[in-house]
Amino acid sequence: MENKSKIALVTGGSRGLGKDMALQLAKKGINVVLTYNSQADDAKNVVSQIEQIGQKAATLQLNTGDIKSFDAFVNTLSETLTNTFNTTHIDFLINNAGVGGYSLLSDVTEELFDELLNIHYKGVYFLTQKLLPMMNNGGGIINVSSGLTRVTVPRSSAYASMKGAIEVFTRYLAKELGEHGIRANTIAPGAVLTDFGGGHLRESKELQQFISNVTALGRPGEADDIGGVVAFLCTEDAKWVNGQRIEISGGMAL
Repeated sequence: MENKSKIALVTGGSRGLGKDMALQLAKKGINVVLTYNSQADDAKNVVSQIEQIGQKAATLQLNTGDIKSFDAFVNTLSETLTNTFNTTHIDFLINNAGVGGYSLLSDVTEELFDELLNIHYKGVYFLTQKLLPMMNNGGGIINVSSGLTRVTVPRSSAYASMKGAIEVFTRYLAKELGEHGIRANTIAPGAVLTDFGGGHLRESKELQQFISNVTALGRPGEADDIGGVVAFLCTEDAKWVNGQRIEISGGMAL
């Protein structure tokens, strides 16, 4: 298997898209550190599944919206890399952790706006900044955006705005980190049936039908539709893919 000794850090890796990303990375021969916010048992379960695949894994607690906690997290990550993986650096950073937030423009509170800003943009920006010294040359960064930056759906103005910022940030990462051989790309999942946003898509047959009707492949996404693309971006097969937004939506609103 390739990349036997490479390490990916996946934020929000305890369930949903992050869990599938972590498992797909392991299947490519990549070791994984995954973070969770509150689902410690779920995270440990993912670690066990990765170990069953034959790769090393570890899990750390992290609230990606709490920027002041990042220095302590980096110290803990450094200890974990030394103790579990016998190294000091990571190769890939996947900024996946996130929360849903759906509200009409007229109803968006400053509290909701700030929560989305901190988790989806400010947290990603500064966590990436903190981790850059720990990244090996020739690695990669994958940021998670959303189909909602291209397809405009009411109630998502704040969330989608943060994801739009992430897409711009990713292009700047690609430009500034190119001298280190570090690639930066964005994936933009369409509507996916997970716990995300309180499982609002999974719980609504009406919404699922709407998504199916506007998607060329005729159904909402599943978690395992996404992780393989992230794993691909962390292989040599994707060594010339850089600064791109890759939508993974089954052909939504074409």
